[in-house]
Amino acid sequence: MAGHSHWAGIKHKKGKADKQRSKIFSKLSKEITVAAKLGDKDPNMNPRLRSAIQAARSANMPKDNIERAIDRSSVSAELNYENLRYEGFGPEKVAVIVETLTDNKNRTASNVRTIFQKAGGSLGTQGSASHNFNQLGVIKIDKKEISDERIFELATEAGADECKTNEDFHEIQCSVNEIYNVKKELEKEVNNFISTDIEWVPVNSVEISKEKNEDLINFFVTLEENDDVQNIYSNAVFIK
Repeated sequence: MAGHSHWAGIKHKKGKADKQRSKIFSKLSKEITVAAKLGDKDPNMNPRLRSAIQAARSANMPKDNIERAIDRSSVSAELNYENLRYEGFGPEKVAVIVETLTDNKNRTASNVRTIFQKAGGSLGTQGSASHNFNQLGVIKIDKKEISDERIFELATEAGADECKTNEDFHEIQCSVNEIYNVKKELEKEVNNFISTDIEWVPVNSVEISKEKNEDLINFFVTLEENDDVQNIYSNAVFIK
């Protein structure tokens, strides 16, 4: 769930313990419920829901869990979640953006502020950290799905701005407004997507030495463990 912080890679390498898997499922379920509530319950008619379901499948969430999350959108008619963004600076003065999905913004704001303060960081106003990032549409596909050459051709034909191949996955970047149009083209040849998100991609980065990365990782872990936190982005680069 975490975004462009190199944190995502580190988190996956730490392994998915049962507790962590449960947290991931909980957050994915919440996104599915909200997407189904805000739009059509048919994923073919609702791009946000389709993306949420694909992300859930990539995380190996059981089909029953996905269906329950969709059903919950009708049952929880009175439950209103809000997407809220918090910005600030964490340990080593790295810029951090935290995206949340919450039914109680006072609780969420208090919890996020406390996590920042305990780590020696500070929560700022909107815009205080986000000027270090560009907001882009980011689509990730497992490398096993399609070759490097073909995904580059497809991404170019679909009108994407950039196509990168990492160790485990292909990453296609495009403008926020074009993300679902680009994805629709990719879906003609790709069945499984790791994620389709609007992400905050850092413009500049702060290098974190091996000696100092533990505090920052602990800070990200604490944020990640908060039930209201959906995504974390930072401009930290961990030096091996």
